[in-house]
Amino acid sequence: MADIKKKADKRKKSFYLPAQFIEEMEVEALRLDRSLSWIVQRAWVEGREKIKSYPSMNDVDD
Repeated sequence: MADIKKKADKRKKSFYLPAQFIEEMEVEALRLDRSLSWIVQRAWVEGREKIKSYPSMNDVDD
């Protein structure tokens, strides 16, 4: 992980998500008085350990 930048990278990124995901996130953002960006960042923080526990495609057993 040494090659990951320590400073926040504020470059613009585009993600394509189903409309229903975006609508649900917008509702939560309004409810929490937060930005969509904040919602996405928190979702990653909260879910990353679970995602990291998924086996990679290279770990498939024969």
